[in-house]
Amino acid sequence: MLIMRYNKIRKMDISNGPGVRVSIFMQGCTFNCKNCFNPETHDFKGGKEFTDETISKVLELCEKDYVVGLSILGGEPMHPLNIEATTKLAKAFKEKFPNKTIWCWTGFLFDRDLKDKEVLKYIDVLVDGQYQDELHDFRLKWCGSSNQRVIDVPKSLKENKVMLIDEKEIVGV
Repeated sequence: MLIMRYNKIRKMDISNGPGVRVSIFMQGCTFNCKNCFNPETHDFKGGKEFTDETISKVLELCEKDYVVGLSILGGEPMHPLNIEATTKLAKAFKEKFPNKTIWCWTGFLFDRDLKDKEVLKYIDVLVDGQYQDELHDFRLKWCGSSNQRVIDVPKSLKENKVMLIDEKEIVGV
C-alpha cells in the first residue's frame, strides 16, 4: 500500500484563494497536464509522508487571526490515493474553524466524479477541471485555463447542480 504524501505547506499564501491562507500541496497526480505549474507534485513517491502530525501542523498555522482559510492543491488532492487524507484534513479544519473557508483545486469534475464524496461536505469552493494549456488565460483569477470552474460547493450540493461563484461575490478579504 502506498503511503499518502504531501509536497509542501505554505504558511502565508496570497495566490491560491482570497486573503491570506495556509496552503497544502498534496503529492501525486496522474493527469500530467501539459505545462502544469507543479510538475514536482506528480510522483506519488515524492514529497513527505502525510500523518496526523501534518494535520496538526496545518491547523496550528491556521490559528492566526489573519489567516482566512485553507487551500488544498496538488498534485491531485482528489485522486483515490489522496482523497482520504484530503477528507481527514478538511474535516478537522472545518471542525476547528467553522467560519474559515476551504478552497480546493482538482482535475476531477464536481458533477461527474466528486458530487457523492464526503470531502465536499467540508469544502467551500472547488476549482475543478484539468488544466488545458491551449485554454490558458492570464486574466482568470483562480483558474489556469478557461475550462476550469470556480464552484460554490454548499450551494451546488443544495441545488443538486453546479453553481459557479461570481468573483464579485468574494468579498470581505
